[in-house]
Amino acid sequence: MARWLLILLGVIFAGHYWLSMRPIPRPPGVIAPHEPEQQNLDRGPVFDLEGHRLRALARFRMEARVLGAERYRVDRASQISPVDLAVGWGPMSSTPVIDALEIDQYGRFYFWGAYELPIEPDQITLHSANMHMIPANEAVRDVLLRARPGHIVEVEGYLVEVTADDGFRWLSSLGRGDSGGGACEIVYAESIALR
Repeated sequence: MARWLLILLGVIFAGHYWLSMRPIPRPPGVIAPHEPEQQNLDRGPVFDLEGHRLRALARFRMEARVLGAERYRVDRASQISPVDLAVGWGPMSSTPVIDALEIDQYGRFYFWGAYELPIEPDQITLHSANMHMIPANEAVRDVLLRARPGHIVEVEGYLVEVTADDGFRWLSSLGRGDSGGGACEIVYAESIALR
């Protein structure tokens, strides 16, 4: 009897996980047309968060389509950043383009590939990014952890440099055209909405 109960609980858990993480269907066409807005700061505010010092490098606002949401629990950065969002805007918010790509996240990176590219590779790089999300409070954290592919996410906050007394340092990219190590944005999210 206990064995069947464990199997039933496993099926319920797997079903709940699948339902909560399945992509949200969207119609064809660009659904997040605008570039992220960024205002670089010479002397931005500094925030203290759980033993970390966050220095604002730029004011940041974006509306983008979530391409992937990857949770992290055991790496050093997960103390303040529980989730990375791979996001796209412009052509990278279009369902036919996204459907032609294989998108994956791991190790705090976002990867894409395709048998036949739907748009030029530089357009993919310019219109998508992996963003390390740092919630400013529990309400923002709760919303972040509900993000899944297909959501439209609206975020306001800052791009930041993170330091800690143990020598930890994490520096946000300030450009959208870069790729590889150091190309991810580190977003201190003061407000967030999903739709």
